[in-house]
Amino acid sequence: MRLIFIRHAEPDYAKDSLTEKGWREAGMLAERVSRWKVDAFYCSPLGRAKDTASLSLEKCSAKAEVFDWLQEFNAPVLDPETGKERLPWDLWPGYWTKVPQLQNVDTFADSDLMRTGRVKEEYARVCAGIDGILKERGYIRDGKMYRARQHGEDTLVFFCHMGVTFFILSHLLNISPVNLIHGMFLAPSSVTVLTTEEVRPKEAYFRCQMVGDTSHLYAAGEPVSHMGYFAEILKEQR
Repeated sequence: MRLIFIRHAEPDYAKDSLTEKGWREAGMLAERVSRWKVDAFYCSPLGRAKDTASLSLEKCSAKAEVFDWLQEFNAPVLDPETGKERLPWDLWPGYWTKVPQLQNVDTFADSDLMRTGRVKEEYARVCAGIDGILKERGYIRDGKMYRARQHGEDTLVFFCHMGVTFFILSHLLNISPVNLIHGMFLAPSSVTVLTTEEVRPKEAYFRCQMVGDTSHLYAAGEPVSHMGYFAEILKEQR
């Protein structure tokens, strides 16, 4: 079983679509996707993901099934410093690295911060969504692994978002999403691939083959967008 997660191309958040550069990225991505043997496509309901998927689907003469749980992870929490609502990521290192509970896949959602929002409920919904698709393909969750009715060679492609991808990877790899979100970056239009290792009959575990690959952009001479990546020091407003 192979799962391929594609972050939408460079977004125009105001329009929930793509920038001019984003459309170029989506076209280069479509050339790459068209060379794959894909058994099923899935997509977030948000415009930037649908627009990214549209060029690949057209080139593959395929359609994608749309699931609400593939939209960007939507569970605001209260910022511990300001008391205002914010996304449950991009936390200060000086905060989250000192909270062991946040760094454990089994406890992160029960931390004081995450309990200020619906993180636990939304995480359960996302996990149920991906497990439902895998169950249809013969892979049934059993604790922290999967039981395979029989070995499968299917390739499934998901057009979605950076945040929700990390929460899905958290479930599949049993790693806290807090560590994944703060330790990795998925550039716009990037490709992340997981495949099952099934060394023993009917026992399956996902292993990551590549994370955030943008070789289709390099091959076409298109710069990689860093939207969503903060490399510069934020200076306090005076």
